[in-house]
Amino acid sequence: MGRKRVYGLTLILMVVCSIGSGLSFGDSPKGVIATLCFYRFWLGFGIGSDYPLSATIMSEYANKKTRGAFIAAVFAMQGFGILGGGIVALIVASAFDHKYKAPAYQVDPIGSTVPQADYAWRIILMFGALPAALAYYWRMKMPETARYTALVGRSAKQAAADMSKVLHVDMEAEQEKVDRLAREKNSYGLFSKEFARHHGLPLIGTASTWFLLEIAFYSQTLFQKDIFTAIGWIPPAKTLNAIHEVYKIAKAQTLIAICSTFCGPLLVHLLFANFGPNVTTFVVPAEIFLARLRSTCHGISVVAGKAGAMVGAFGFLYAAQNKDPAKTDAVYPPGIGMKNSLIMLGVINFVGMLLTFLVPESKGKSLEDLTGKNEEETAEAEAQHA
Repeated sequence: MGRKRVYGLTLILMVVCSIGSGLSFGDSPKGVIATLCFYRFWLGFGIGSDYPLSATIMSEYANKKTRGAFIAAVFAMQGFGILGGGIVALIVASAFDHKYKAPAYQVDPIGSTVPQADYAWRIILMFGALPAALAYYWRMKMPETARYTALVGRSAKQAAADMSKVLHVDMEAEQEKVDRLAREKNSYGLFSKEFARHHGLPLIGTASTWFLLEIAFYSQTLFQKDIFTAIGWIPPAKTLNAIHEVYKIAKAQTLIAICSTFCGPLLVHLLFANFGPNVTTFVVPAEIFLARLRSTCHGISVVAGKAGAMVGAFGFLYAAQNKDPAKTDAVYPPGIGMKNSLIMLGVINFVGMLLTFLVPESKGKSLEDLTGKNEEETAEAEAQHA
C-alpha cells in the first residue's frame, strides 16, 4: 500500500476511535467500560502504527547530517501533545468543578461524583480527534518517500519527480542503480537466515531496550497520581470529589510538562527519560534497517515497547503496594513498597543500557551505509571490473 496511504489510514482510525471513545455507550457501567476499551484498543492500534511510519518517513526524507535531529523533532511533538492534553483536561475539569459543586468522597461517596461528570471525560477524550483531523490534509499532500518508491516500488523516475517537488530542484532518475540495489540478493525476508545474520542482533537490541524502557517509563507515567499523593503534591483521593481530583491530577501533570527545569527527583527522571532513551528508542530503529523492512522492524520494536508498558502497568500496580497488609489498596496483596519499586525500575533501566551495545552507531552514516547496501554495490562493481 505504501507508507503515505497507510499514514492517512492511521489518522482516520485515530479520529474515529477518539470520537467513539467519547460516545461509549451501554445500559450498565460495565457496558460503557467494554465499549470504551474497544475504542481505546483500536486507538492504540492507530497510534502504534503511526510511530514507525512517522519515524521511517522522516528518516527517509532527511539527510545523514540532520536525520537524527529531525526524527527526534518528530518525537518531541509528543511533549506538546501531553501539554495540550493536560491543558484541555484542566479547562474542562475547572469548568465542571465550578459549575457543579460536590462533597468530598469521604463525606458522600456517591454524591462526590455528580451525574454531569459523565460528560467531562467524554469531552476530554473526543478532543483528541481534533489534531488528528487537522493533520490529515497535510499528510495527504505529502508525496511517497523517494527511498520507498525507488527501492520497494522500483520506480526511479517517480522517486526523482517526488524529490524534485520536495527539494524544489531538478533530479535525474537513476533506474540502473535502483535495479541493482533491488536485485534478488537484497530481497531476503524478515524470517530468513540472511536477515538474522545482518539485522538479528540490532533488532533484538532495539526491541529489548524499548521493552525495558517502557516498563520503567509507564510504571511512573500511569501511576503519577499515586506518586504525587505519596510525595504530597495531591491530597488523598478521599478528600476530593471526582471532578476536583481530575483537576488536581491534570494540574500536576501539566506543570511537569512545562516546568522540566524545576528541581526534584521525579522531574529529573522524566526530563532525562525523554531527553535520552525515550527519544533514541524511537530514532534508532528508523535508521538501521533496510528500506523494505524499516517500518516493520520499527513496528516490532514499538510492539515490544508496548508489551513492556503493559508489564510495567500491571507489575508496578502490585509491586508498589505497601508491605503492611493493612495498608494495601483493596483486593491487592502486599508488595515491596513505593521506594523499592522505584529502585527496581532503576535496575531495569541499567539492564536496558547494557543492551544498547547490540545496536550499531548511526551517527554520520547514510541509510544505505547502515543497511550495507553501499558496501554491496561497491563489491559488485569491483567484481564486474575484475
